[in-house]
Amino acid sequence: MKLLLTSGGVTNPTIHAALVELLGRPVEECRALVVPTAQWGHPMCGPQSVRGLVAADPGFRYFTGLGWASLGVLELTALPTIGADRWVPWVREADVLLVDGGDATYLAHWMRESGLADLLPSLPDLVWVGVSAGSMVMTPRIGSYFVEWPAAPDDTALGLVDFSIFPHLDAFPTNTLEDAERWSADLEGPAYAIDEQTAISVVDGTVTVVSEGRWVELGAAQA
Repeated sequence: MKLLLTSGGVTNPTIHAALVELLGRPVEECRALVVPTAQWGHPMCGPQSVRGLVAADPGFRYFTGLGWASLGVLELTALPTIGADRWVPWVREADVLLVDGGDATYLAHWMRESGLADLLPSLPDLVWVGVSAGSMVMTPRIGSYFVEWPAAPDDTALGLVDFSIFPHLDAFPTNTLEDAERWSADLEGPAYAIDEQTAISVVDGTVTVVSEGRWVELGAAQA
């Protein structure tokens, strides 16, 4: 699996070019499945934001609205009730999973419960494009600062990469560099703070920061 971990989506030509390189062909020729699940775990999200995501409303022009050949919905909370024989072929036939933000611990829970987390290692050509929590879910820890799901046992995620991500740098009053530095002090490993114009590409363990904006290495990443 190839990862494009973003804060705000495919927001500029540099990130778009990185996406096309991962896909191996133009976006317009690729089949996408959007995963809205993380939104249900966050108190600021709800039916209207999920509807906008899956309908590729203008607010999602950098994500579901990029002009995919096809766009379907993969809701992880439904998968355990319908059987892997139905949903696994949907994932195998997709070129890309578009995994939206919300709460990363809720998303990690349902990735495990649904079986998607176990399936991913068998899909080397699949591209995972995350936004916010959809990116953070791949990290070892998200930090208590970002846990919004009341039932979360802790701040751990899937740990498929060895660094943590502080998204939306400078996008909100509570997402300053100073906030990111305090956040990273509670983590044990490397971390990156990234703004809406930045993404992190991970292919075969090689990590590449792709940016037209601001990003900062934090914690052990600075060594």
